[in-house]
Amino acid sequence: MFNVEVVSPEAVSYTGEADMVIARTVDGGDIAFQAGHVPFIGNLAVWSVEVIKPDGTRDVFAVHRGFVQVHGNQVTILSDVSEAAQDIDVARAQAALDSAEAALVAGGDDAEIAEAEAAKGRAELRLRVAANG
Repeated sequence: MFNVEVVSPEAVSYTGEADMVIARTVDGGDIAFQAGHVPFIGNLAVWSVEVIKPDGTRDVFAVHRGFVQVHGNQVTILSDVSEAAQDIDVARAQAALDSAEAALVAGGDDAEIAEAEAAKGRAELRLRVAANG
């Protein structure tokens, strides 16, 4: 067992004990952390983070970039945005997805298309986490 914190500028989404944390890094893909893991720092992708508690239950968070740090008996997720599955506004996420898809259909310059693709990815993540969390 080890301590876990999931933190964003807005709030601390989670603090507690866990048996495992699963996250996705930008360059390394999915990675799981358990007690005794070697020190690690990685860049988080826009993806979910799963905290598997000692009783076997899972808390799932939508995480929008940031960092994961493992040091000693502590895993810290520092993200731009982190939302627990039960806190995600599904209607808002669906509206954001619809808006992003409309922006992609409408086209635009490279920056506008890149932002629409990023917004679509964030909205899809929120919907997936809300449905499976």
